[in-house]
Amino acid sequence: MDLQPELPLPPPPLREDQPYVPARMVNEFQYCPRLAYLEWVQGEWAESADTVEGRGVHRRVDRGSGALPEAESIGEDERIHARSVTLSSDRLGLIARLDLIEVEDGAVVPVDYKRGRRPHVAAGAWEPERVQLCVQGLILEDNGYRCSEGALYFRESRERVRVAFDAELRSQALAAVSGLRLVAAGGHIPPPLEDSPKCPRCSLNAICLPEEVNFLRHGIAPRPLAASRDLALPVYVQAQPARVRKRGETLLIQTEDGAETTARLIDTSHLVVHGAVDVTAPVLHELMRREIPVSWYSSGGWFLGHTVGTGHRNVELRTAQYRASFDPAFCLRLSRSLVASKLRNSRTLLRRNTREESAPDAALGGLRRAARAAGEAKSLAELLGVEGNGGAIYFGNFASMLSGGNNEELSFDFANRNRRPATDPVNAMLSFSYAMLVRELTATLSSVGFDPYRGFYHQPRYGRPALALDIMEPFRPILADSAVITAVNNGEIKPNDFVWAGRACALSPAGRKKMIAAFERRMATEITHPVFGYRLSYRRLLEVHARLLGRHLMGEIAELPPVEPR
Repeated sequence: MDLQPELPLPPPPLREDQPYVPARMVNEFQYCPRLAYLEWVQGEWAESADTVEGRGVHRRVDRGSGALPEAESIGEDERIHARSVTLSSDRLGLIARLDLIEVEDGAVVPVDYKRGRRPHVAAGAWEPERVQLCVQGLILEDNGYRCSEGALYFRESRERVRVAFDAELRSQALAAVSGLRLVAAGGHIPPPLEDSPKCPRCSLNAICLPEEVNFLRHGIAPRPLAASRDLALPVYVQAQPARVRKRGETLLIQTEDGAETTARLIDTSHLVVHGAVDVTAPVLHELMRREIPVSWYSSGGWFLGHTVGTGHRNVELRTAQYRASFDPAFCLRLSRSLVASKLRNSRTLLRRNTREESAPDAALGGLRRAARAAGEAKSLAELLGVEGNGGAIYFGNFASMLSGGNNEELSFDFANRNRRPATDPVNAMLSFSYAMLVRELTATLSSVGFDPYRGFYHQPRYGRPALALDIMEPFRPILADSAVITAVNNGEIKPNDFVWAGRACALSPAGRKKMIAAFERRMATEITHPVFGYRLSYRRLLEVHARLLGRHLMGEIAELPPVEPR
């Protein structure tokens, strides 16, 4: 007896406040439920060579041509080709833009364009593609059309694969729609795939972090999927007056003396402008479209604000961030970890860079004890005291890492940390480096989906990016302090690189340029990740760390792993 598979019940109809789900998300869900959740619920997206190629394949059909008549007006002998048709289904809660609809003998056939070649599998195409095509057929039927099959057209091999909408495929399609709607409504991201061949080619692998999450949850050794090298770098504009214009796919920076400098948009991660710099509207529009932030500074180096696009749509992450920020136990637990890492990294930097024949044992021992005390602090107030004591030990020995004190014209002797204003060259460089690190982390946290102004250790205060300051703590020594030490010890900073106003000391425009170069070299330095074992730049490491904080807040991993190079 030939039994047909039982069709599952369709998902419940949408409420008025629920949006239609794009039919392509059913394809993503069938391919990987976590991928569909990241894209649809959390609003994540990242380009890859595959997505760019796929967009090129759809360029022709997306222009649209031909009209699809109402179902009841189609004659039996009509032949119609309609491109880029958008239809929706209230029953399924889906909306789809169909690449091509062919009408022949009163029946409609959806044709979905695919890049690449036809896969040599028994069904003629992969299951997610067949399911998505069947969903398009179901949407057509819900709009009154007669549809029993569809076709997949593979552009590279120019092959067309017929897909019959039989009972089994319809059952798979309805189950995928129901599963997607259920997962989206549940508010819990599906677990990552384990050791799957799908992950290396996925454009979202650096956002999903499947290997890292599985390692932290189950101890599965990670493959270096998320360690891809990001070649995009910040573009700094300090010349005044200057104008930033757009020319094709490049930024054109023009100065008053007629000099021109270009930077490719694809190579730009951030635009930082100082003083009287005119950024044209086309540049701002393009940068916002690409989610590239613009940071504005006064000519004296004071931060004025950011220009960004619409911002990240991951409201789930911000909800988890706000909820955790009002939990005193969570705030203390995370803050202890951050401060302890900062103190251990300070100790490592001091041990590596001291000019003495042997490291100052008293200081190293004091920092070790301070890190232990930070991990056992009973309150944020106690933790602040421990951090202050550790900072006094560290900066009390900071001068031992500098070799510029022999310069008779400009002493790099360092007595203590001071700011607002800095009263000596070293403190001026430290303050400027910390400001650059805060800017970098503010942009990174915003791009991941956080609110950088709501922290856990640093309390909210008007205009202060508290979360960026929180995450910055462990990285102060190994990024900002290290850049200052290198710039001083290599003789990159000269006596005329500072300006004085009374007791206040600040970097001159030429000095800022040199300090920016030293900081960017440090950010581009590649290290072996102390937890996952693969190599990546410090800039990429900051993004991975921010995304892991999100996984921790969403409950996927038990704790945020510390970053403590040895």
